[in-house]
Amino acid sequence: MAAPKKARQVYDSEIEPENQLATPRLSPATSPEARENQLIALAYDLAEKQFIEGTASSQVITHFLKMGSSRERLEQLKISGEVRLNDTKIENMESGARTEELYSKAMKAMSVYSGQEQTEDD
Repeated sequence: MAAPKKARQVYDSEIEPENQLATPRLSPATSPEARENQLIALAYDLAEKQFIEGTASSQVITHFLKMGSSRERLEQLKISGEVRLNDTKIENMESGARTEELYSKAMKAMSVYSGQEQTEDD
């Protein structure tokens, strides 16, 4: 049976510092929204690293404190409610236009049934 190999000595010059380690390459984004989401994810990762290392700036800390506040959650709920309200208003306007068109067609049909003359532009 062969003798086990001895581990070789590793020199400090062979060890890469943590800040110089290779970072994985991101796949290219397929849309501007996907690219934005990639950048946001990277920013969150960097902020997390700064928090863990204790090097986060006051601006980063304040940003995340604000994002976690009850006021921010309420503002987000308000904004989403306003979006739903606007969508409903748009639907109502479109529905009103369709109703008006149907009413106009019904009036024309009633005039034909009552024996009134049809105009040439109908």
